[in-house]
Amino acid sequence: MNDLAEIISQNEETIRAEWIRDMSKSVQRSDLMSQTELDEQCRSLLSAVVSGVRTSGPSEISGAGWNKARELLLELSATRARQGVSPSDVAIFVLSLKKPLFTAISRSFSGNGEKLLETIWLATEMLDRLSLVTVEAFVASREELILRQQQELLELSTPVVKLWDGILALPIIGTLDSARTQVVMENLLQTVVATNSKYAIIDITGVPTVDTLVAQHLLKTITAARLMGAECIISGVRPQIAQTIVHLGINLKDVVTKAKLSDALALALDRSGRAVVRKSSAPVNAMSHLLAKKED
Repeated sequence: MNDLAEIISQNEETIRAEWIRDMSKSVQRSDLMSQTELDEQCRSLLSAVVSGVRTSGPSEISGAGWNKARELLLELSATRARQGVSPSDVAIFVLSLKKPLFTAISRSFSGNGEKLLETIWLATEMLDRLSLVTVEAFVASREELILRQQQELLELSTPVVKLWDGILALPIIGTLDSARTQVVMENLLQTVVATNSKYAIIDITGVPTVDTLVAQHLLKTITAARLMGAECIISGVRPQIAQTIVHLGINLKDVVTKAKLSDALALALDRSGRAVVRKSSAPVNAMSHLLAKKED
């Protein structure tokens, strides 16, 4: 173990130069990382590896002596995950160290075959375990990023639109699940309170299908809105959805439904004491006015 640590320490400059040169042929991307940054990462990791081998040995990657190396790899993996680099490229960052390290070991034990094989095997196990640390950290970082993006998309995909004074519209696109229903309900209730609206139109034109679970989510949203003093109208009920609701025996008797958003808006306007009236005659445009003046 001490032999491996001494080999890395004594040949650090040579190992790092060969390591960077090998990576430049495969994984280094100048658009994501400068040469200076890459050199610093390699220098820091080699130093942490020497400390880990001396303190906990090359096989105990989970030991306290490897804390610094693990922290470096976790940070590197998280950064590259956000940059869009593939997991294999992150693992190759560590695995690329094998060739220059094996070369240094071979030079140190050129006359001792047994010691050479033993040290190379220890180095192989060590680098393989370190590469697994990078892959696991990369996957965890990518999953966290995906979850955060999904949450942001949920918030963006459930906009509450003010159609008229006191009338809101909530267009829903895609399938409703428990998590999305919570976001929908929160957005709707917050807007109802902020605008003091009395009517909310929930448009399900973009919902592919309505089953029992989706209907329950809709009813929860409608009940919550009623508690805040807003009446809900469901629009966008297509023939296929109507047949499904009847077939499943879903009770929507207390909910007003309309086939089109325009019908729901007209109903909300009527209940709020408003009406849209077509003008008796269209205004004369400028060209017609000029032509009439010319004829006179």
